[in-house]
Amino acid sequence: MSLIKNENIATNMNKLEVFVDAKTFDLACDKAYKKRVKEISVPGFRVGKAPRKVIEKRYGKELFFDDAIELVYPEALAEAIKEADLDVVAIESLETIEASAKKGLTFKAVCVLKPNVKIENYKGIEVEKPVRKVDEKAVDSRLQAMRERCGRMISVEDRAAENGDIVVLDFEGFIDGVAFDGGKAENHNLKLGSGQFIPEFEEQIVGHNIGDEFDVNVTFPEDYHAEALKAKPAVFKCKLHEIKKIELPDEDDEFAKDVSEYDTLDELKKDLENKIKEEYEKASDMSVDNDITSKLIENMKAEIPNVMFDRRVDELMRDFEQRISMQGITLDMYAQYMGVDEYQLREQFKNQAENQVKTRLALEKIAELENIEVSDEEVNNEFDKLSKQYNTEVENIKAMISADSLKEDILVRKALEFVKDNAKINDKIIED
Repeated sequence: MSLIKNENIATNMNKLEVFVDAKTFDLACDKAYKKRVKEISVPGFRVGKAPRKVIEKRYGKELFFDDAIELVYPEALAEAIKEADLDVVAIESLETIEASAKKGLTFKAVCVLKPNVKIENYKGIEVEKPVRKVDEKAVDSRLQAMRERCGRMISVEDRAAENGDIVVLDFEGFIDGVAFDGGKAENHNLKLGSGQFIPEFEEQIVGHNIGDEFDVNVTFPEDYHAEALKAKPAVFKCKLHEIKKIELPDEDDEFAKDVSEYDTLDELKKDLENKIKEEYEKASDMSVDNDITSKLIENMKAEIPNVMFDRRVDELMRDFEQRISMQGITLDMYAQYMGVDEYQLREQFKNQAENQVKTRLALEKIAELENIEVSDEEVNNEFDKLSKQYNTEVENIKAMISADSLKEDILVRKALEFVKDNAKINDKIIED
């Protein structure tokens, strides 16, 4: 392989012309022949047994060129990029100039480059750190949630429905007297006050008794996910079948023993207090990180290729698809339920993707300017940490994540810590 030409044709875009010698290209043609020979029929030979020269004589020498090009160009292009010392983020296009058994292969590749980044004023950034104290109300709220999870469902027959009850009802929705799709259900369980239904629906069930048949009048929100129902007034004809409530266990030492490793309610409350404190601290740190990275983006200048944003959206989409698949939901099912198409789904991740790309570019530049480095020991320690986190062998982690990729992630993290260490972080007390 040899690099013939390296030409800058636009901002963040270079065109490379690459030559692959005839011997290397011929070896690739031979690999292509061996891969495809079983599919090729030649009179006088059993299928898969015809020699390469016979096949080329019958069908032309160019028969294996396309496959050979696919085999040879990735390595050739990688070597050319290395020789040109380019930081390539994507290949815009490939064009074959010449392919010949005698002369070899010459091709052109248009490469999208990582942008040149400039950043200023990354030291001394001033941000506020929200500080929340854990009060008795927060602990009681967690304790109440635990009691509700352990609650026993009982039927209520001696009164009307109240906020907090779970009701079983039939309903059917009508707009201008015509029933609409998705607006009907039978024996539906609904917790009043949960906000599960559109505004004003649940409130109109309160006060009704078992057996009541009644109308609920609502207006769909302007931002409702189903386009046909947005801002439309509707009438739901309802019948109430059952009223249920959750009977909660007593808040005492026995309850603490049932739901935790602790013997007393006081010990359980102390544990909840510590956990809430840890959550508050994590949220506070995240707020600081977000504010700092927002200011880094403001102080950064770079012409970022759109392909970098698109690729990050692709990654976020894959992550999201994997998460919902664990709940038995496909991306198509989710899109249909939300009333959106793939383009609209991608748009939801666009801002997040742009911020993440810009943040990473800014932090990579800071790492360069401050000569921040990552040692092999730090990389190995991170592999060990991930191994313990996912309860698997280190080699399994290394098979999924390359050392270079992990090193880049650690570098970005260290750069953020550098910026935080040099920032002015002022506490801001948050009152609940």
